[in-house]
Amino acid sequence: MFSEPFIFLALLLAIGLVAKNNSLIIAVAVLLVLKVVGFDTKTFSVIQSKGINWGVTIITIAVLAPIATGDIGFKDLTGAFKSPYAWIALVSGMVVALLAKGGVILLAEDPHITTALVLGTILSVSIFNGVAVGPLIGAGIAYMAMKIFDLFK
Repeated sequence: MFSEPFIFLALLLAIGLVAKNNSLIIAVAVLLVLKVVGFDTKTFSVIQSKGINWGVTIITIAVLAPIATGDIGFKDLTGAFKSPYAWIALVSGMVVALLAKGGVILLAEDPHITTALVLGTILSVSIFNGVAVGPLIGAGIAYMAMKIFDLFK
């Protein structure tokens, strides 16, 4: 029962509790419960292969909710493009989406890099109260940096 993955998850739970990071606490608690109950074999592989897509879908729903409630409409959209900050946000959104695309490629081609990305995300979440969307964007930034590194190698 006290295997290396269990101990590792327990350590991450402790870090989440100390850092008071609810996202990390909930994520680790769910994984620990699934592991203890014995649903880990099939469930973890499904979560690992589909979880990023589920997460992106949930984030997209959250971002689009103000449109569904009527808090944001066409008037707001057209008005936003009158601001230079809106143009910066538009370009930033495009860049992040392209970085995430590179992240998906990197994680598919080189899954062992996930360890470093997860560690970086955990450190940021627990120490700096970051938000755990970092692995995909982090992988994208790493992918871009690796491509640039390869150019000079």
